Amino acid sequence: MIDSLEAARALSDIEDVTKRVRQSQIYRLSSLMMILWGVLVFAGNLVTYLAPYYADKAWLSLYVLGLAGSVVLGATEKARSGVRSFDLRALLAFVMFFAFGFFVEAIGHFGPREMGAFWPVYFMLFYGLAGLWFGAAFTVFGLCVTALTLVGYLFIGAAFPLWMAFVNGGGLVLGGLWMRRG
Repeated sequence: MIDSLEAARALSDIEDVTKRVRQSQIYRLSSLMMILWGVLVFAGNLVTYLAPYYADKAWLSLYVLGLAGSVVLGATEKARSGVRSFDLRALLAFVMFFAFGFFVEAIGHFGPREMGAFWPVYFMLFYGLAGLWFGAAFTVFGLCVTALTLVGYLFIGAAFPLWMAFVNGGGLVLGGLWMRRG
């Protein structure tokens, strides 16, 4: 028979394990999505640098591929773990996120360079916010990419899209691989 203190400790241990498992699931799905989006962002920035005429079409295609891939990854994760981690609400959040970004882009009359800085900083805002709920790694990652984006915007000339391929696309891939260790 256990006393109330031992029962409270046992319940606390169970709660701690549950939190760690949930965070591990969040990091697993996030890492896969970061790698997916990182590869797509890298490709988009390379197209922007090498063939700017096709940049608009390339980015729109990459956004569609990224959204579709995110839905597939979420469904796969649900089938694997039984935990709903990317559902209709998450898809709608993505759509609203992009809709707001496109709205700001339209009223802001951004040039290509400004858009090249806006989208990564906009995305990283949400990584930073996610860190408040899901772990500091998200916030650190968001702040690092934002800082490097601003450095590139201010100090890198015509090679800015190439800089962003490595900073944003490569950063997402590296961040995703780093999160897989957790």
